[in-house]
Amino acid sequence: METPQHAVLCVDDEANILNSLKRLLRREPYKLLTAESGTQALEVLEKEEVHLIICDQRMPGMSGTDLMSRVKDLYPETIRIVLTGYSEVRTITESINKGHIYKFFFKPWDDETLKLEIRAALQHWELARANKVLHEQVLKHNQELSEVNERLEQVVWERTQELEIRNQALEVSHAVLADIPLPIIGIGPEGDVVLINRKAEALREEGISLHVDQPLRGVLPLEAARVLDRALSENSAQSLAGCVIGSRTYKMEIVPLSGHFSNRGIVIILVEE
Repeated sequence: METPQHAVLCVDDEANILNSLKRLLRREPYKLLTAESGTQALEVLEKEEVHLIICDQRMPGMSGTDLMSRVKDLYPETIRIVLTGYSEVRTITESINKGHIYKFFFKPWDDETLKLEIRAALQHWELARANKVLHEQVLKHNQELSEVNERLEQVVWERTQELEIRNQALEVSHAVLADIPLPIIGIGPEGDVVLINRKAEALREEGISLHVDQPLRGVLPLEAARVLDRALSENSAQSLAGCVIGSRTYKMEIVPLSGHFSNRGIVIILVEE
């Protein structure tokens, strides 16, 4: 037997009314619960999840609208329907306006109409529940997205700080390199000049054509050019004494780049002899 999807609570102090409701709904796929008073109904609600409650308006001790007001406060998702007489329309209308009840039916009711309205009410409950679940999911996803954005902003901030530190270090490195009191020349893998410091720039005063993006081989003596080619092809350190450039004689030290820049260039240091 299929498990009922919805629980319906019928409340009336008259046994014959409860029996009529049970007969009316017995073939419907509901879990039927009954109570003979508002107090009993609240006790049932404490123990069971009730999707729809249908009760008589005129009951001793606690009227239907009073019960529905309590149910609205305690179990707001439960659909609330009241059975009433014509003389109680004003009270029922006021309760509807306050949101205490979903709908009311006059007694005696039409069985088919009441069954259809109960089905429609439970469909309304399902839609409301689905909307609530969807809303909670949206809130959860928004919260997750907010947390992701916060983490991303933190990562971006950290990376920005790291880049700033690296840029500062790079600026300091360039400043140090520029002020080293020895001619230093950076050479790319094809033998072109990619960097010269101030001391190397000073060689131009002796008529040496030393410029970035130009080959260094034409500037060096033949033996020094051969050593440069060997250092580039073998990616190895080389040393050559007696290298005459302009009017001065230098010892040429060649150091290949390492790490991520391996095989991507060399550094030439000229030490005057």
